[in-house]
Amino acid sequence: MSQSTSTSPDSSGYHASPAEMRRILFSSAIGTAVEYYDFILYATAAGIVFNQVFFNDLDATTALIVSFATLAAGYVARPLGGLVFGHLGDRYGRKTILVGTVLLMGISSTLIGLLPTSDQVGILAPILLVTLRVVQGVAVGGEWGGAMLLAFENSTKESRGFASAFAYMGAPIGTVTGTLILSAMTALPDDDFLTWGWRIPFLLSAVFMTLALFIRMRVSESRVFKELSASAEKSRRRVPAAELVREHPRSLLTAVLVGLSGQMTQGLMGAWAVAFAVQQAVLSATEVLNVKALGGVCTVVMIVIASKLSDRLGRRRVLIAGNAVAMVLAMPVMMLLDMGSTVGFFLAIFLGLSVVQGFNSGPYGAFAGELFPTSVRYSGTSIGYQLASTLGAGFTPMIASTLVVLGGGSLWLVGVLWMSFSAISLAALVASRDRGGLDIVQLDQSVVSTPTTDESPSRKHAEV
Repeated sequence: MSQSTSTSPDSSGYHASPAEMRRILFSSAIGTAVEYYDFILYATAAGIVFNQVFFNDLDATTALIVSFATLAAGYVARPLGGLVFGHLGDRYGRKTILVGTVLLMGISSTLIGLLPTSDQVGILAPILLVTLRVVQGVAVGGEWGGAMLLAFENSTKESRGFASAFAYMGAPIGTVTGTLILSAMTALPDDDFLTWGWRIPFLLSAVFMTLALFIRMRVSESRVFKELSASAEKSRRRVPAAELVREHPRSLLTAVLVGLSGQMTQGLMGAWAVAFAVQQAVLSATEVLNVKALGGVCTVVMIVIASKLSDRLGRRRVLIAGNAVAMVLAMPVMMLLDMGSTVGFFLAIFLGLSVVQGFNSGPYGAFAGELFPTSVRYSGTSIGYQLASTLGAGFTPMIASTLVVLGGGSLWLVGVLWMSFSAISLAALVASRDRGGLDIVQLDQSVVSTPTTDESPSRKHAEV
């Protein structure tokens, strides 16, 4: 860093102008929405389509579990995407990598919509499905970190929580869009829906990809990264992932553990609960998907509230409250799901997906970004977040479906699983420190492994 970094970066021009910031936030939300439209669309289709199209030679329960196993394949691939794109993003820039992730996701998702079925090509169909799902996982693995960091590194410290949350808002926006389009297709006769109707949302990925690419090309690189990259020779010699593991292992572990609960909630309420409600045969697939879409809208609202609160009260406090609420609501949400009614399902989605995920996810982007210096921030946030998604969401639908069978149809074991993940994240938060009061340059200068304190952004930090 140059000598000028001793002054406050907010007065030194590190944050973007209001016009630039609006473009960055719009790009962050829309680009991530397109990525998660594709990724979560697969999760929904895995519960109501793929078990009947690609695994129709198995009994209903086994087909659902195997279908969710293909869903897990994408989550397993996400840390690989975080590692690869995080490394490239820390060396060559956030914007360049984000263009590549959108392109990779759009192509793979469009190809899923063109896949032949098992009746047509046998075992080749599920093999191709899993292959494309892995490509999806790699693409989304590099998306969130870069989209979040463009907003994070260009914002002032007073609005960093809210700005960083725009990347997270894209997930429910994409979920709502994909869910509503898939819901419209379920209005078709069953034969038509399973033959060609489910393919339409995937084929639309090509259109959304083009839109996202156009928007992404119009944003600029973060200024703090540009300054770091001024020495090209030094930048080329760096291996960000190695530096991350060697110098910031505690921060990486914290990012993973704190992210577990929000990701687990997404896998449980965003994928498994949908399949469970449809299997109960009390609600139609269209009703279930419409309720989930409404829940997605509510999730965006909760993310806005939680991220705004994190700028006032501190990330740690809001995240602790979100995990405590999750532990309290886990069993009541399971009881609501077991009611088998539209009202019960909506309340379960609202409390479980909207409130719990909103408060456990809204402040997470800024919390994770503040754990790492600029030199490894893309790698740290991406690998941490994607490992949390693999461990928290990737296997959750499959495990929950198995626990229902082991519990004789009861959902209490699923509730225990949810509470356990929330307890892990809560413990990690208690052992962490809130660094929201530090400027972007002070984050680079400070020592991450300081003693645990609870410092809200409103408190004055010691000079570093």
